[in-house]
Amino acid sequence: MRTLALFFAFILTLAADDNVLTRVNAHAAHFTAVSRQIWETPELGFHEQKSAALLRDELRQAGFKIDDGVAGMPTAFTASWGSGKPVIAVLGEFDALPGLSQKDVPRKEAIVDGAPGHGCGHNLLGSASALAVVAVKEEMQALGLKGTIRYYGTPAEEGGGGKVYMLHAGLFRDVDVALTWHPGDSNRVNLQSCLATNSAKFRFYGVAAHAAGAPEKGRSALDGAMVMLNAVEFLREHVPQETRIHYIISNGGSASNVVPAFAEVTLGARNPDAATLNSIWERILKCAQAGALATETRMDTELIMNYANILPNDALTALVARNMKKAGGYQYTPDEQKFADEIQKTLGAGRDPGPDQILADTSEGAGAYSTDVGDISWNVPTVAFNTATYPAGTPAHSWQSAACAGTSIGQKGMLVAARTLALSAMDLLRNPNDVDAAKTSFDKRRAGRQWTTRIQAGTKPPLDYAVK
Repeated sequence: MRTLALFFAFILTLAADDNVLTRVNAHAAHFTAVSRQIWETPELGFHEQKSAALLRDELRQAGFKIDDGVAGMPTAFTASWGSGKPVIAVLGEFDALPGLSQKDVPRKEAIVDGAPGHGCGHNLLGSASALAVVAVKEEMQALGLKGTIRYYGTPAEEGGGGKVYMLHAGLFRDVDVALTWHPGDSNRVNLQSCLATNSAKFRFYGVAAHAAGAPEKGRSALDGAMVMLNAVEFLREHVPQETRIHYIISNGGSASNVVPAFAEVTLGARNPDAATLNSIWERILKCAQAGALATETRMDTELIMNYANILPNDALTALVARNMKKAGGYQYTPDEQKFADEIQKTLGAGRDPGPDQILADTSEGAGAYSTDVGDISWNVPTVAFNTATYPAGTPAHSWQSAACAGTSIGQKGMLVAARTLALSAMDLLRNPNDVDAAKTSFDKRRAGRQWTTRIQAGTKPPLDYAVK
């Protein structure tokens, strides 16, 4: 009898999987059009008014309860359906990047020179996640399934840290599992983390004077910045080798014959471990203080960004790997293959891996990127994966990826993500053991460690950071 019961449970699971995939397919054309509309109106972080409004309206029309303008951010929102446990979060992003305006052609050609563009494919990210939650909601409704599916509209991932402010506002407090994805050059899921990052503006204030006539009366803010950066260069020898420190002098004065009364350094540091980075950052702060002390100037700092590294989740990675294989990849049409070949030619890249391949393994390490998804992962069991929204070898934050994000190549990759998200959310809603396993993996990975952030609770989001 037990064997028979297990057999029927397996058949019901297959049927439910088929049903939710059918629902994804039914809404696919509509949500790919949504992604194209967001691609055509790229908006910088915290200013995604049109993009956020479009996604909110779509989810409201689908029956979701909308909480708008949350955590002090006009373009942040949540969209919930259902009640009770488990609460499954699906993350959406929709901000663009400055200076990456690009037509949907395989050559560099801006729509508007210097304008924003979707070089990280967040038009696809936000739309695929919305498509997935709509399909899951319909399947939950059909099955009479208990639980809550919730879409998180998270602004300003590109440096603004919208998710951190949503965490501080308690918006993830009742979430059991968070699912997310990101555009990429392959269909891939593994246990890889990313780099924790800090960045800030270091401002030095001195005393102006004539550089030739009365140099002794001046106190050079630029000298303070240069002493700081010289100390940072010596510091490089004494930090873990995987650390990255990069900076620019964003203001070095106005004229060579005036002792600069003001100078500004914009500096970022990264390391695969947030705690290690925190100790490195304290030493960078001392370098800045030393610069001010040595030059008799004054220094202050403005934090720009602080993201944690992603905490991998073994159970959720296995679940998503299984479901990505069910979801399947896709094939290029002849026209898409031609487009992909022309893109890859500009990069000297080959065709492998193709969009039909699913790369699922348990490899670890840290990718050379940073994201505020990392902060979510230290508070809630979280999994992230990639799908092939641009051809193999295409880097994010490039005109090539921006071009692909507006084409059928990007949209087909987006649908792989929507199918994978929908299947994974249904597994978690139907099977309490999957949720428990995710929490066990979370506790094991986090054991003895805590989430820390330099963005303090109560801090107002820097709503104009991207347009300064």
